[in-house]
Amino acid sequence: MQQGNQTISEFFFMGLTVGSEQQQLIFMLFLCTYLVTVVGNLLIILAIINDAHLHSPMYFFLANLSFTDICFTTTTSPKMLANIQSQILAISFTGCLTQMYFFILLVEMNNFLLADMAYDWYIAICHPLHYAALLSPKHCALLAVTPWVISNLVSILHLSLLGLVTFCDQREIPHFFCDLEPILRLACSDTQINDLTILVVGGVFIFIPFTFILVSYAIIGCTVFEFPSAKGKCKTSSTYSSHLSTVFLCYGSIVGAYFLPSSAYLAEKEKVAAIMYTIVTPMMNPFIYSLRNKDMKGALKRLLSRKNFFWRW
Repeated sequence: MQQGNQTISEFFFMGLTVGSEQQQLIFMLFLCTYLVTVVGNLLIILAIINDAHLHSPMYFFLANLSFTDICFTTTTSPKMLANIQSQILAISFTGCLTQMYFFILLVEMNNFLLADMAYDWYIAICHPLHYAALLSPKHCALLAVTPWVISNLVSILHLSLLGLVTFCDQREIPHFFCDLEPILRLACSDTQINDLTILVVGGVFIFIPFTFILVSYAIIGCTVFEFPSAKGKCKTSSTYSSHLSTVFLCYGSIVGAYFLPSSAYLAEKEKVAAIMYTIVTPMMNPFIYSLRNKDMKGALKRLLSRKNFFWRW
């Protein structure tokens, strides 16, 4: 990234500048949210690793989602907390690029993993006799590794195109982390290629998984409706509604932040949407996907009841 003929060395965040009265309150709120997210998702991963009953495709994808959520929130939250506490709002050029790379990578990974989990549930509900064949260890590994490769390529593509952009004197990012859209708004050169890439690549790798998830859940809903057992229908419907709520929360926030027309862009609303999908959604996933699940709750109880658990880990 260039500033005329000079290389830009740093940017300044302007997204969460707060007064001294609210500073500690916001800091404690976001710190608690971050700790709950990390501890909750880490416990899910440990419970799945330690309990042989959870060594199945559904929990394999859940462990991957929990790992991605930890990395995702760690990409933005620690820097944001440090900025709030110290009021030093600068970030280096290298730090900004690094944060942007991992942010784009992990956003894409979340989309693919939600699609993987929808596929797993679709096969389990609609084609249970073919579950072992369609979700063999080889197929599960492929469904986990392929998104990492694609997400890396997407992230590298965006950062490569960003290298063609020229910046002027404006270095203040109206956000609390290095996101692609706010950075591009600081450019004084043409960003048409960057905007088109966001629209096309985002459309392919966000809306295709989202459409797949919606179609999968629609078929699952029709199948569940035909269940003869009222108890089984009620239990599955509860899980169904929980999964859909986190999908709509995640994708609704992303669409609000990236795909609204520029004339409808409002900085404050974008920041609220970003807080929802970078902080709130990763915190909610352990509760939505795990604590309403009997097997998961049993595994967590067994994990926490082990002697010297906290010393061992």
